[in-house]
Amino acid sequence: MMANGLHKIKTNLRALWRALRVLAHVAKGAWIVAFRFPQLNDGKQYEHVQAWAATLLVRAGVRLQVQGQPPVKGPVLIASNHISWLDIPMMHAARHCRFISKSDVKGWPIIGTLATAAGTLYIQRSSRRDALRMVSSMQQAFERGEILAVFPEGTTGDGRELLAFHSNLLEAAVQCDAPVQPVGLRFFDGATGETSYAATYVGDETLLGSIWRVLGANDLVAVVHYGEPQRAQGRDRRLWTQDLHAEVDRLRS
Repeated sequence: MMANGLHKIKTNLRALWRALRVLAHVAKGAWIVAFRFPQLNDGKQYEHVQAWAATLLVRAGVRLQVQGQPPVKGPVLIASNHISWLDIPMMHAARHCRFISKSDVKGWPIIGTLATAAGTLYIQRSSRRDALRMVSSMQQAFERGEILAVFPEGTTGDGRELLAFHSNLLEAAVQCDAPVQPVGLRFFDGATGETSYAATYVGDETLLGSIWRVLGANDLVAVVHYGEPQRAQGRDRRLWTQDLHAEVDRLRS
């Protein structure tokens, strides 16, 4: 019992120390966005985002492991499973990309500012008209040679079963004949090699609880596994979505 008590104290102290470091890093990011970004072009801004995300993981005590080949340049659409609030920073740290995210995020204090600075495109998921607008925006981004990213599940899963994919946003890739690169995300315990669910944020779990578990973890490893880019090759978006679902499921295993 005493050993368990000491372990809990050690875990909480570790989480508290990391929390202070993460908060300081978030504040630094907000300062950079406010005072440095106006003087930088998009390319330099995105370099800052990638470096900031990599440092965030270090301060949170998370080790990043990249498998496969990240995209060198666009146009390309990354399609990934969605487990945690950590997914976006770990993918930014591996290779900067512009995420398509729900419009609510834009209004979140500090987080919304950082997400917008990272190039996020916002969509009202309940609006069919806005989905059509987003497809058009994505097509324009592809024409500029950009790297975009979506979570086709539309929400976070528990890391055990991969949820069904929505196909709407794949339409832009079909229309532009842009490649889609499947990506599998997972977390594991560096000491045991076993899958970790510390970072999950689903169901009745609270965001604060998920953050605290991550910050208290002893050796959490975040894996970003890139698959081979693929084109539609005559498939409509629904059939292509099914094939991408199977590949993402394989990559996250």
